[in-house]
Amino acid sequence: MKGPSRGAGIGWIDISVPLKTGMVVYPGDAPVLIDRPCDVARGDRVTLSRVSMGLHAGTHVDAPLHLFEKGLPVDRVPLAALIGTAQVIDIMDEASITRPEVEAHLTEGCGIVLFKTRNSALWRQAGFCASYVSLSAEAAEYLVKKGVSAVGIDYLSIDGFGQDELRAHAMLLGAVIPVIEGLDLSDVGAGLYECICLPLRVEGGEAAPARVIVRPLE
Repeated sequence: MKGPSRGAGIGWIDISVPLKTGMVVYPGDAPVLIDRPCDVARGDRVTLSRVSMGLHAGTHVDAPLHLFEKGLPVDRVPLAALIGTAQVIDIMDEASITRPEVEAHLTEGCGIVLFKTRNSALWRQAGFCASYVSLSAEAAEYLVKKGVSAVGIDYLSIDGFGQDELRAHAMLLGAVIPVIEGLDLSDVGAGLYECICLPLRVEGGEAAPARVIVRPLE
């Protein structure tokens, strides 16, 4: 299939969300603020911008350090886990990504798994939506068993809102499987893709903003 490039280049589809002031963040996270102390439009010699945000804003990668004191930080997550063949799975369940649905669609040997849910439409809504589709612990356990290299979802957390145990996070990050959150999969359908996910090299960070692009496999 062919989809719009969304600025990523011919054949590539950008599945990251734009970073902008006031964008939706997970409740309790720092707000995103981007301003320009210098601007050529105001007569300054150069334009200079600055940004204030949490590492979990927008499209980002969670590293094991997010949950585990001695876990791998994001700058030490192997990029090989985030670059390669990805499978986009279109989830029909309106509440949860269940193990039976994942079992029914997961392609054997696929490294990166990206879940497309009704969440992708939430980026067009104002404000945070607490009733997003999340990943069940049973499905996360199955993904670990199948040896996937990374797991992505199209909203700000793979665990349901307000869950203290963060079981899906614990399953994946405990197995050193990075989690890609905050994707927008509106422009892609189910299938196999070439995927490049590059988190910023934040030294010692538990997470980092990322640019994620995919291209359909021929």
